[in-house]
Amino acid sequence: MTMYSRRSWLRASVVGPVGVAAWRCAALDASAESAGAVDPKLADVKALVFDVFGTVVDWRSAVSREVRQLGARKGLTIDGDKFADAWRAGYGPSMNRVRRGELPWTRLDDLHRMTLETLLPQFGLTSLTADERTALNRAWHRLDAWPDTVAGLTRLKKRFTIAPLSNGNIALMTDLAKHAGLPWDCVLGAELVRHYKPDHEVYESAADFLTLPRGEVMMVAAHLGDLRAAKAAGLKTAFVTRPLEYGPGGKPDLAGDASVDVTSKDFNDLARVLGA
Repeated sequence: MTMYSRRSWLRASVVGPVGVAAWRCAALDASAESAGAVDPKLADVKALVFDVFGTVVDWRSAVSREVRQLGARKGLTIDGDKFADAWRAGYGPSMNRVRRGELPWTRLDDLHRMTLETLLPQFGLTSLTADERTALNRAWHRLDAWPDTVAGLTRLKKRFTIAPLSNGNIALMTDLAKHAGLPWDCVLGAELVRHYKPDHEVYESAADFLTLPRGEVMMVAAHLGDLRAAKAAGLKTAFVTRPLEYGPGGKPDLAGDASVDVTSKDFNDLARVLGA
């Protein structure tokens, strides 16, 4: 025998069987609406690949904190935010040195270390030992996830294959996953193809390694440059806003453009839009 809650019984006693059926249909419609109707052009997406620095994790806060803590141990007052921003500013130029042939293929960990060595004198940290420099460089392995990241990824994982597609090397991505509890299905990215984003080879490799047509892979990022390159390589694209990535005075991307198939305010919102 079908069991009804007291509320259901009261509804049935007032409106009768036909009314109950209508009420149930309305409830189902409301549930479907709250879950979000999936755009038909996105229905064939099977895998989501993610930019990591800034999109999945908050690089600036964690690096700034570790620099301040190190300075305090040394009896120094260091502007952690300024240090983090300067370190990040060396990201693109260091990769361009590889692209121009000035350096051989180099893992991001090693590029970070090269940039770090140029910053230490500027911030009065020349007394750091080799071990202290190595430990500081590994701050990039200990970045914290944004508040919505783990819950959102967990929802998305139920429907899609999910993986990072980062310029970070495999060891870095693995340590980040362990530190922040990121539930990846696998790790993809620049090191596997010895190209950095936004080189087209990185985006194409995601589909190749997952043995999927490019149109069944969606790139998720908070950076429009990343998404434009992914779109040009044939991937679907999802823009997620991260207004705090660069701090109070930063200038993050806040609105999508023609390269964007989906715009979401965070990963839980993206899961809703994609029906996960």
